[in-house]
Amino acid sequence: MQNKILRVTAADNSIRGFFANTTAMVEKAKELHYTSPVAIAALGRTLTATSMMGLMLKEENHKITVTINGGGPLGSVVVTGNATGNVKGYVNNPQVETTNIREGKLNVGAAVGTKGVITVSKDIGLKEPYVGSYPLSTGEIAEDFASYFTYSEQQPTAVALGILIDTDYTIKASGGYIIQVMPDISEEILTKLETKLQTIEPITTLMERGMTLEEILQHVLGDLGVKILEEYEVDFVCDCHEERLEKALISIGREELKSIIEEDGGAELVCHFCNKKYYFDKDHLARLLESI
Repeated sequence: MQNKILRVTAADNSIRGFFANTTAMVEKAKELHYTSPVAIAALGRTLTATSMMGLMLKEENHKITVTINGGGPLGSVVVTGNATGNVKGYVNNPQVETTNIREGKLNVGAAVGTKGVITVSKDIGLKEPYVGSYPLSTGEIAEDFASYFTYSEQQPTAVALGILIDTDYTIKASGGYIIQVMPDISEEILTKLETKLQTIEPITTLMERGMTLEEILQHVLGDLGVKILEEYEVDFVCDCHEERLEKALISIGREELKSIIEEDGGAELVCHFCNKKYYFDKDHLARLLESI
């Protein structure tokens, strides 16, 4: 199944937005991290939002990192993405369990917690990255992204994110949208949009009915003159490689590396983002030691 994001505009460019189907992406993340249902719900929502936010970046080499830490048993949610919409991410405690708010509704807020912040770091080629943050309001992820946009970036934004998990724990549906209004929007259009968003069903409900992303877009913004500007194929992509981990080993210094060689005779490093394991034997570590 293809992951797809649509970039759209509506109401004579006074509304802009992104609509995403990330079902396969989130299934991939679930399999890589062996997550519990509530853990993949939190991670999947963050992956979906960060993928859409990555597409807002201006240049191909720009990157974005989102960290959500609410002090709950899940620990931190960390997702990084790029301007193509590809993302990678992890949670500190992927096997965390929690109760349901109601039948079929996972209590993501309890797992994430609300005693913390959502932090967005954008590496846009400047000497220092742009970093913005805002206190978590619910820990349910979508509301927290909306608050971040509205108060930290002063950009009124509606965010919907959803993950639907099947009885066999596969990802039945995953998607979301980010809708932003421009300063020149009329009161009439703004009221019409707000009324629609207040009555709209969860996006995973629409997906479960078999609606395509284009049909969901029309369902949400169709009466506001919506236009599709671009379509993107996105995925969970980890760019870890042996050379990067070699640099990490070199960075610990001669004495620490020498100690690993003498005491352990090798080292195994695991990528946080994709769980891929890299083993460095004694000879490999010795070559790294010589290069310092």
